[in-house]
Amino acid sequence: MLTALDKKLLQETAGLEEDPPGAYNIRKDGEGIQRHSLPGIEIVPKKDKPGIDIIVEKDRTGTVHIPVILTQSDLSDLVYNTIEIGPGADIELVAGCGIHNPGHGEARHDGVHEIFVREGARLRYTEKHYGEGEGKGKRILNPKTVLVVEPGGYAEMELVQIRGVDDTVRETEARIEAGGHLVIYERMLTHGEQTARSDVVVNLLGEGSAARIVSRSVGQGNSRQVFQPRLVAYGPGRGHVECDSIIMDKAVIRSIPEIWAESAEAELVHEAAIGKIAGEQMMKLMALGLTEGEAEEAIIKGFLK
Repeated sequence: MLTALDKKLLQETAGLEEDPPGAYNIRKDGEGIQRHSLPGIEIVPKKDKPGIDIIVEKDRTGTVHIPVILTQSDLSDLVYNTIEIGPGADIELVAGCGIHNPGHGEARHDGVHEIFVREGARLRYTEKHYGEGEGKGKRILNPKTVLVVEPGGYAEMELVQIRGVDDTVRETEARIEAGGHLVIYERMLTHGEQTARSDVVVNLLGEGSAARIVSRSVGQGNSRQVFQPRLVAYGPGRGHVECDSIIMDKAVIRSIPEIWAESAEAELVHEAAIGKIAGEQMMKLMALGLTEGEAEEAIIKGFLK
């Protein structure tokens, strides 16, 4: 039975206000508590380690929700998920983790997702992180995603962390084969004493392979961020890396985009910018009747949208 707190965390991380549509697996405090498969979309617990296997058959369409919630202090949860999107399938996969830490010990979730987007398949993947809790214990999330996109496949990843998570290290590794495409949108806000690091490595392996990495972040308070996206072309691939950040207060932001070509036919571009909120933007909004704080929040919300 889901509590009111459970439902709040599920709404924040997966947009769920009732039972998930489609196939789903809900994990709470280190245990799977609800699971539902569909014909052609099977979710099976792993036998050798904590986690699940998701097998999507050829040409299948649908949605899959796999949220994780933590509601205890002094808890460390580690999970391994393997996701197979069959040839020609079209799937929306909603992951993410919500932590409510009521005590003074750590509440931590480490997740490893291994995803295969087979030939001609399409995947839209969303992973949201959220933290709260009245205790002083840290809320820690360390996700790792290993992705393979086969010829003609397409994957779109939206990676979101807005407030509440004290420490995070996100690792994303992708291999894009000939004719495959990948788009990554990353959005993050840190404040207080929070720290966040995102390491992305995308390998373009064949003709017609392409990738775009777009990062938007806001650093407030004394928080610290490091972004290191790397785009590597081993053949005639195309790619673009874009990192934009707003820095405020005494925050520290490092942006280290890298492009690396091992083919004369590769086309790679990167750009990065870090700056403060423009004064004219604040003045325009305040002239419309917003307070300084309201204007600031409106600008941040629009930037991270």
